[in-house]
Amino acid sequence: MTRPPSLIPPQVQNAAYGHELAPVLSAMTRAGDGLLDFWSNRGSLEVAEKRAGDFVSAADRQTEDMLRDALCRPGDHWLGEETHSPRPPAQDGARVWIVDPLDGTTNFLRGIGHWAISVALQVDGVRVLGVIHDPLRRETFYAVRGAGAFLNGVPIRAAATPRLQDALFGTGIPFGQMAHIDDHTIEIARLMPLCAGVRRMGAAALDLAYVACGRLDGFWERRLQPWDIAAGLVLAQEAGVRVEALDRAEMPEATGTVLAACAPLFDPFAAVLRGAHSG
Repeated sequence: MTRPPSLIPPQVQNAAYGHELAPVLSAMTRAGDGLLDFWSNRGSLEVAEKRAGDFVSAADRQTEDMLRDALCRPGDHWLGEETHSPRPPAQDGARVWIVDPLDGTTNFLRGIGHWAISVALQVDGVRVLGVIHDPLRRETFYAVRGAGAFLNGVPIRAAATPRLQDALFGTGIPFGQMAHIDDHTIEIARLMPLCAGVRRMGAAALDLAYVACGRLDGFWERRLQPWDIAAGLVLAQEAGVRVEALDRAEMPEATGTVLAACAPLFDPFAAVLRGAHSG
């Protein structure tokens, strides 16, 4: 059985919305234990295909139902991957839970141990809390706005890698009939000769958490959904990661296109990817 961090640092407890963290950690721990049971019996799971290469299972649906029952208060809005209401309002004090019950479903179904639960809370249009829980590794990444980012209660910060040639990046490669496959191929071809490597691990939430704790120096992906990135963006920004969209005039949470990197590398990293489409 997985366990949530037993100690929430005082600066988190005392932050606005810090009181929301303990019940979220408890709910995600229970959800993670349920997913571990599904993981042990994944060969018998009912699976459906939402589109080419994009799967959903009973594990996704039941975990989201459990989290919704545990987290939602009267008046709260829900934006989850499998069950969501009409798009909730961004302003006027609205509380919105943005949830991916199983980020990395394909990994999960194939027995690849890289998947997680992602939960974020947005209040009045601002993401104020993000938690990413990896049950297999017993790692829980969390952040409350203004109070820093943590892994199992220990503070984390982005890497300080100074040179592009030493940097390790994560990405998500399009699949099936996605229209932006060619764009991504161009970006990878531009970046790979200039860095230490590019990883495609199949769970955007964990990729952003890994940038937040310095395992990766940066991450980029196109057309992600809000539940893919909401918690990871809170973590990344609280850990000192710089985040923008591919188009400087856009916001990652609006377009789903994310460029995230440690501060020393962001400008050269972004220049390579943006330059891949110039001229």
